[in-house]
Amino acid sequence: MKAYSLLSILLICFTQTACDIKLPEQVQAGDVQLFPDYESVTIPVNIAPLNFRLPAADMEGITLLKSPNKELKVKADKGVFNIPVSDWKDLLHDAKGKEIQASIFFKEETNGWKRKDFLIYISADSIDSYLTYRRIFPGYRMWNEMGIYQRCVENYVEKSILDNQSTNNSCMNCHAFCERQGEQMLFHQRGSHNGTYLIDHRQVKKIALERDGKPASFVYPYWHPSGRYVAFSTNETHQDFHLSDENRIEVYDVESDVLIYDTEKERVFSSPLLASMACYETFPTFTPDGHYLLFCSADSVCMPENYRDVRYNLLRVAFDPKDGSIGTQVDTLYNAREAGRSVKFPRVSPDGKRLLYTVSDYGNFSIWHKDADLHMLDLSTGAIDSLPEVNSPDVESYHSWSGNSRWFVFSSRRGDGLFTRPYLVHVDERGQCGKPFLLPQASPDYYERSLFSFNVPEFIRTPVLISKERLVEASGKEEVTTIKRIEGI
Repeated sequence: MKAYSLLSILLICFTQTACDIKLPEQVQAGDVQLFPDYESVTIPVNIAPLNFRLPAADMEGITLLKSPNKELKVKADKGVFNIPVSDWKDLLHDAKGKEIQASIFFKEETNGWKRKDFLIYISADSIDSYLTYRRIFPGYRMWNEMGIYQRCVENYVEKSILDNQSTNNSCMNCHAFCERQGEQMLFHQRGSHNGTYLIDHRQVKKIALERDGKPASFVYPYWHPSGRYVAFSTNETHQDFHLSDENRIEVYDVESDVLIYDTEKERVFSSPLLASMACYETFPTFTPDGHYLLFCSADSVCMPENYRDVRYNLLRVAFDPKDGSIGTQVDTLYNAREAGRSVKFPRVSPDGKRLLYTVSDYGNFSIWHKDADLHMLDLSTGAIDSLPEVNSPDVESYHSWSGNSRWFVFSSRRGDGLFTRPYLVHVDERGQCGKPFLLPQASPDYYERSLFSFNVPEFIRTPVLISKERLVEASGKEEVTTIKRIEGI
């Protein structure tokens, strides 16, 4: 009885504390820089709370969030607003398809209370529940700590799919999923655990490509929607450093081809249109209907002397998933010579209406190019949107679509010019993009305290099933199946 009474008292005290947040009466209009910047953003109805902070820990603050039928008050704790998860979810569902009115009351030690108001728009379009990415130090040659991670965007739970602390500090990259399903995926691993790891539910297969009697690496994978084929490129990549240039490093290919791996017949094939000595072919992507293969291609030049002359076109060739046959005619979707820029990372929205890609002044490794921007092509009209509301003066690079074609995620260095961070964007039915916003974290200080970049953000609808322990076991024990390349079908 005594324990019950004490619990009742504690619950009553907590309720009174939560409800007794009183808003200041004497308030002036003012402005304050909040981090992250969630002002006037469009967010999905299933996103985690947008925790944020004031510029200084000694500032007093109160946030009032109002939906059509609910309101929530949150008091700053050392300048930080931590929004209760359950209250936030109630607020989102009440404001679904409408907006939340946000009022920020703030007070510096020597000044009176001020107030800043803005709207947060709540889209009825949900976002895929999980986001995967590679976390890596933003260095050039060392990868002593990296991993592929899965984050639930509906909360803050992050899971390590595999990190190289468990695999002798091996390099791992290029994770890809079939139809945004966590059950079927692949990734590459280098060093002593070399190979491409194909995962089907909890089964693991490790393959390697043999080319001219030597092992070669699969790069930049993209699954066919059927799950039978995976398009890769095979690249011989080099990197050099600038003595004085805003782009610190130059990464370039001296050779690359596009190949297709048939998972049923265990063969790798290509065609002269995808693998030519006269061109660098890379970044393959299947269309959502599976009947076309998109890829980037540039005329080969003497490297590295002429690296600034390399500009990639965006091409399309027919593909028959019944037998894997490749068409004989190439269509040009982006002409680099006419546009004067270079294209990379083509990604067609799942509904087949829009093509999102990265452009930069030259080359194909846009992560180090400050001039890299995102563009979007309307595939029905041919109109190109330069996305001024999305791009920044710094790097915008890798990107992927959510399954309903209403959201995309992209990596950007707009924060500090050093670290790539994941930003989310809403795309409405007309193709208009909202203001990008940083992936929410439990602590608003997360990104400033983290020493990792977030690379290759990919949405998935369902979580990865295979355990980290099973992947570690496969790294050490799974035999490598060597796949020889054949020409044509």
